[in-house]
Amino acid sequence: MSRVSSILPDEAVFDDFKKQCLATDNWQNKYDSNGMQVWIEVRAVNKGNNVPKVHKMKCKMIIKDVSAATMFDVLHDSQYRKKWDLTMQESFDIARLSANADVGYYSWRCPIPLKNRDVVTLRSWKVTDDEYIMVNFSVKHPKYPPRSDLVRAVSIQTGYYIKAAGPKSCTFTYLSQADPKGSLPKWVVNKASQVLAPKVMKSVHKAGQEYSNWKSQNSPGFKPWLHPEQNTLPMMDPAELSIQRADSLENVDESSKLDANEGEDSS
Repeated sequence: MSRVSSILPDEAVFDDFKKQCLATDNWQNKYDSNGMQVWIEVRAVNKGNNVPKVHKMKCKMIIKDVSAATMFDVLHDSQYRKKWDLTMQESFDIARLSANADVGYYSWRCPIPLKNRDVVTLRSWKVTDDEYIMVNFSVKHPKYPPRSDLVRAVSIQTGYYIKAAGPKSCTFTYLSQADPKGSLPKWVVNKASQVLAPKVMKSVHKAGQEYSNWKSQNSPGFKPWLHPEQNTLPMMDPAELSIQRADSLENVDESSKLDANEGEDSS
């Protein structure tokens, strides 16, 4: 791989991501009900660094009424996302980096008293006969620096592994290690992710159930994520991007607002 394109995920990245999604060793099951499982990675204790970190978490769902191909389309279709993602504030693709990679912007609403968050990510995907893999991570884009009205979050590694189980069924796995930044304690972030992940997965599943009908009335043949020749985004040199590290972003102080609401929900 050349130095210029080194930021783009290669086969080893996709293989490792799939391996993580399928692994059970060093993963602790936190939730298992109605075809939904939530796991967190069990890490070795590092005595030299006691700073708590955000967990790597994965959520696996068995889908019996939507195909793997449709679920993959749902994740990619930015126009459809406006219909089902109720937390989204703004989202758009910025540029394409290759036939199977792009860079995009996404911001979302957070519950009061938290500030809303945003993220700039490099997304890449791989499609085989019965598997779909999508991975993303945060990058620095020269034209989209952090904004004063939002907290810039960081996706260390986030993605999906979708495996076909039949013509209308699949296993759908979401894996993420992300830091929302701000002043949220890491234990709060870790606990919240375990609770929110199943809710998000159920929303994506419902979106998958309704996608075919919606798509039949909204440019049914337009799927640039599968047909690169349809992509009208400007090309961008991957060398203009660099990986966004969480420790290079300041923590915005939300503590005064959090203190004012302390005790309202002790769960």
